[in-house]
Amino acid sequence: MFGDFSNPYLTLDKEFEAAQIGVFGDIFTAGHIYRGRKPVHWSPSSRTALAEAELEYPDDHYSRSIYVKFPISVPSPSLANAGHGDAHIAIWTTTPWTMPANLAVAVNPQLSYCVVTHPSTDKLVVATDLVETLASKFKLETPFTVVHTLLGSELVGTTYKHPLYDRTSPVLEGGDYITTESGTGLVHTAPGHGVEDYQTGLKAGLELLSPVDDAGKFTEEAGPRFVGMSVLGDGNTEVITALNETNALLLEEKYKHKYPYDWRTKKPTIFRATSQWFASVAGFRDDALAAVETVEWVPAGGKNRMRSFVEGRNDWCISRQRSWGVPIPVFYDESGENVLLTKETVEHIQTVFAEHGSDAWWKLETEELLPLSLRAEAHKWTRGKDTMDVWFDSGSSWAGVVKQRPELHFPADVYLEGSDQHRGWFQSSLLTSVAAQNTAPYKTVITHGFVLDEKGYKMSKSLGNVVSPLEVIEGGNNKKQKPAYGADLLRLWVASVDYAGDVRVGDGILKQTFESQRKLRNTARFVLGNLNDFNPAEHAVAYEDLPSIDKYTLSRLSETLKEVDSAYSSYEYSRVVNALLRFCTADLSNFFLDASKDRLYISNEDDTRRRSCQTTLNLVLEGVMMALAPITPHLAEDIWLNRVNVEEGERTSVFERLWPEHLEKFEKHDEALWEKVRNRIPPLLPSFHSFIPNSNVPTTAGQAGPRRR
Repeated sequence: MFGDFSNPYLTLDKEFEAAQIGVFGDIFTAGHIYRGRKPVHWSPSSRTALAEAELEYPDDHYSRSIYVKFPISVPSPSLANAGHGDAHIAIWTTTPWTMPANLAVAVNPQLSYCVVTHPSTDKLVVATDLVETLASKFKLETPFTVVHTLLGSELVGTTYKHPLYDRTSPVLEGGDYITTESGTGLVHTAPGHGVEDYQTGLKAGLELLSPVDDAGKFTEEAGPRFVGMSVLGDGNTEVITALNETNALLLEEKYKHKYPYDWRTKKPTIFRATSQWFASVAGFRDDALAAVETVEWVPAGGKNRMRSFVEGRNDWCISRQRSWGVPIPVFYDESGENVLLTKETVEHIQTVFAEHGSDAWWKLETEELLPLSLRAEAHKWTRGKDTMDVWFDSGSSWAGVVKQRPELHFPADVYLEGSDQHRGWFQSSLLTSVAAQNTAPYKTVITHGFVLDEKGYKMSKSLGNVVSPLEVIEGGNNKKQKPAYGADLLRLWVASVDYAGDVRVGDGILKQTFESQRKLRNTARFVLGNLNDFNPAEHAVAYEDLPSIDKYTLSRLSETLKEVDSAYSSYEYSRVVNALLRFCTADLSNFFLDASKDRLYISNEDDTRRRSCQTTLNLVLEGVMMALAPITPHLAEDIWLNRVNVEEGERTSVFERLWPEHLEKFEKHDEALWEKVRNRIPPLLPSFHSFIPNSNVPTTAGQAGPRRR
């Protein structure tokens, strides 16, 4: 791995922070940054808004779900004409604590609904397709009786009374998110606590009620009974109790589902309406989707994955309520509602950060943070306390790294990360770059999977199935059980697997990889041993004078190197490994080397038959060595340094050489003939590896291996 490790980039460097402010300014100038109050993922445990990429979804989460009935105040004409103004609207929710914020019930206008009756539930309005399911769930001894059927559009206009508060609310037309897969088909709507709820409420002009504070506790707006209670704890319980006391609770049950948790604290989050800063992705979504098409995605499925994430993104909440991070460069007046944010103020703050770093936001006086033209108004303004989303930090790295370093260029050649980053770094980088520069920040995106144990389980310290890379390289305490394989072995294993998906690793797999490494190394040892007295400048035989088998072998070398070259260019490293193993095992060990032993061992030292074979071996060694170098650098360098009869000026490093394009130019030679020979005449003797059972076989001059009679 090559890198400028003595001169790394750091996200805390003032130059990086200043570049990030510049990106924010460019996006603001383009009209995509705004402040608004809408529901966002909120972590009570961290007391900050979170992005989707900062959430986890444990498999074992259970919510306390409830079915609730709301008494109808004013029925719609369809209900009134049928004489069912005394019915109740039935809803279902997995977040009972949001009931104090209920301001509407939404229906799908295309779905069929009905009024059902039963002595134990009163008269209810539910989705027609869910009647039997609900009767079973409520454990009714007799089925519901359907007394009236109507479309969702005929329910719109109905109003109902909230069971806990003295207020009436409407039944509204919702969207496609309302289905009959679960619940009642009528959706409890709290605009301050859900994305779909917010959108539905926005169309109807509902207020944004969110009676929950930063700590996740009910505020006075929720009423004296609930104020101060945790919505995820005793507040949730108290709401259920209150609904039961008013006879509004139909059923409570545990419900297992995916629920968002804070990735840092590992505790549940909530949806909560707060004033935040957003980047309006909708304003440049088409440009972002067009940029996706200009990128090479490896594997190709990454493009569709990215497209789906961008298509579904509307607003990106970029502000965080933390005491650390790069601040959002905004000033507020005493009311906290009016803000000062202009191209001039952002550019000035970028200059300040370039000189002092982002700590200047907290250390300098307000007038020093304002441009000269506004310093006289410093007393009117207070610096904001919000910081930027960490994904905005990392997503701006193209500006803080490749655009700032003269030895690099923008867009970057490659971004490499795990498959989870299509909703993380890959996406935030794309969005910031398109919004600010109208281009993707990368030419290629490579996605890799994750490493599992040998049985396909996720590695865990508690399970004791973690495979330590350092232990693979250096060995364990018991070297017989955990041998020191070295870095090349680990690299060879990585290159041999299909990294596009999750991969497995363990002792058995590593032993198999070691056998592959041994085959490659023994091939190189055998060839080196037989080139001990060969000087290419003096002994090389011209191509036209080589025998047919040598020309055929060189053509196989060319085909292999072309495939390797192509595979490297497309980041298909398993193809590289397979091609090299196939060549070294099938073409060399089992065929050419076995067939060449007589020429090497019995012929006179300067016999043309022997020198022609050495000529071929020398070219083969060079090709294999160069093909192996990116994957097994120590083996390739070892081969390079152990060659003999090489001019001293050339003995620097294999990594100072260019790709051997001259070895890709050998034309195919007598393919049909030699394939027939290889297919019909099996080797008379075992492969050459049987002659090198251990490392005890010397490879010095004149002792390349046992002679054959």
